[in-house]
Amino acid sequence: MSAAERHALVFGATGLVGRHLVLALGAAGVRVSTAGRSRGSYERLARWLEERGHGRPPADLRVDFEAGSPLLGDPEQWQDVTEVYNCAGAYRFGMTAEEAHRANVGTVLAVVAFAAKLPRLRRLVHVSGYRVGGQDPALVPWSAERRREAYAALGAYEASKVEADAVFTAESERLGLPWSVVNPSSVIGDSVTGESDQYLGLAATLKDLWRGRLRAVPGDGTTFVPVVTADHLARFMTLLPPDDATRGAAYWVLDDATPALPGLLALVADHYGVRPPRARIPVALLRRLPRRLTGADPETLTFLSGDRYPTAPARELAARHGLSTPDVTRSILAWADHLAAYRFGDAAEGRRRFTTVAGVRTFEVGELGEHGASTVVLPGLPVSADTWAPVAAALGHARVADLPGLGMSGGGPAVWADWTGALVTGTGARHLVGHSVGAAAAVTAAAARPGLVERLTLVSPFFLQAPAGGAARWAPLTRRYLRLVSPQALSRRLTGDAGHAEALRGSVADLRRAGVAGTAARLLAAAAGRRWREELVVALRRYEGPVHVVVGADDPLTTEGRALLDALPRATVTVVPGAGHHPQLTHPGEVAQAIGAATGAARPARRVPGRG
Repeated sequence: MSAAERHALVFGATGLVGRHLVLALGAAGVRVSTAGRSRGSYERLARWLEERGHGRPPADLRVDFEAGSPLLGDPEQWQDVTEVYNCAGAYRFGMTAEEAHRANVGTVLAVVAFAAKLPRLRRLVHVSGYRVGGQDPALVPWSAERRREAYAALGAYEASKVEADAVFTAESERLGLPWSVVNPSSVIGDSVTGESDQYLGLAATLKDLWRGRLRAVPGDGTTFVPVVTADHLARFMTLLPPDDATRGAAYWVLDDATPALPGLLALVADHYGVRPPRARIPVALLRRLPRRLTGADPETLTFLSGDRYPTAPARELAARHGLSTPDVTRSILAWADHLAAYRFGDAAEGRRRFTTVAGVRTFEVGELGEHGASTVVLPGLPVSADTWAPVAAALGHARVADLPGLGMSGGGPAVWADWTGALVTGTGARHLVGHSVGAAAAVTAAAARPGLVERLTLVSPFFLQAPAGGAARWAPLTRRYLRLVSPQALSRRLTGDAGHAEALRGSVADLRRAGVAGTAARLLAAAAGRRWREELVVALRRYEGPVHVVVGADDPLTTEGRALLDALPRATVTVVPGAGHHPQLTHPGEVAQAIGAATGAARPARRVPGRG
């Protein structure tokens, strides 16, 4: 059967596997219909597909697993379906047995019964799991006692997947359907971009690693938690319907080259720049200890095993069709980057990534397209790039980069000169926007490369303003405060209002990372000293390009600072009424307008008189 003759129906198309499957089917030239619960979920899927180059949008069919037939609407829409993929179900821990059975076993029964009515069906494909596949269909239906025992021993999620695997095979055989099963391992992000929106299981372990909360590796040196990338799994699944040899077969799809769990965590820890946990804790002990001590969900412990799996048939099928497995190390690190960049689900919006600048792992948010962005914002203290994301979005063609040693970037202040140099020469930064301490990095870079840095915008440049009070000069006290501060308290400290706490959650999380609060405290102490301030004044005088200073009316320039700017031939000042040292938090629209006006990227901003 040619691709043009194929019509695929995907249940669970909005999930991680389902989305990639629709994308892979489209790339193979297969017509696709998706069964979703709402128009809104379909529209989100359609946007996701369009952003990734999917051509013809899939047909939108409505599903209701509680109804007599799972699909609603005109049957003519699915009468020529040739293949059905069941990616539906619930991947969630903490469900009751009834919830898990309804979500994972009930959907299988509904999909199989529906597929049996399709006159042109060539294949029914079910996504099971590497720890649950291969169940005996002869034991179906399960007795009430067997179900109680399985759900008590394995937990509701895994037990429901075990039962669903057996039910799928038994019902498909009973109805004479041409079936195939895929048993994927832990599904991680796209092999190139790392993109994923699943944060359970292994992803939760990486979250603890990133935040310095993983005190010990669960299991032992043989513990094997294999992975498979979402895009590879999806491409593998598209091979099944047209290949008659795959009928009635189950395939374990995972990468045998996945490092054992201690090695995998050490690999990611090195990439994250954090210390890998040295201690190991046996699974048997984890089961006995209370969850409040271990932080481990009891339902995840069954996945901590040294077992290996029968992957040869899947590898042979992939090789026969020319499908190669992505490099597992690169895939894991790309996934780890994506998880951290999106704060493990806490920052779901915007364009975010890690890149390498002068050998330093650097976090950026904002315009990240292939054409880059010539306007780069360098945030101040003690905030990170997230606080500037609304301004960057309003500007367009702008990005925000955490300085080395701050926010989510690696390195430290010692590499700022090389880093800013590479930012200018290697990434096309021509307009540097420096906020507070970020203004110091911007001025130094501009003075060192006057022919490349075409414009400077300095927002709340501390060296042209009154120095901070005595407490900020004592780094140990500041470090302790920053390590312990809550978003609400930091919001009150920076703006006088707790209402900006949500915008500061990312910054507070970053200050909890090893070394960040200490670096911020030392920089704050240095910013209060005379030497650094005088050096920056000299550097600013040397820069001959246009300089635009933006300050809050409640955080004015000193008399000396204003006199210096008045003496510079190409300097302008914008004062934002009602703003303090962090106008990007309190007045992001006005800040974006002021920056854009100076570059011609927005309507001209009115120069507002103020105390600066």
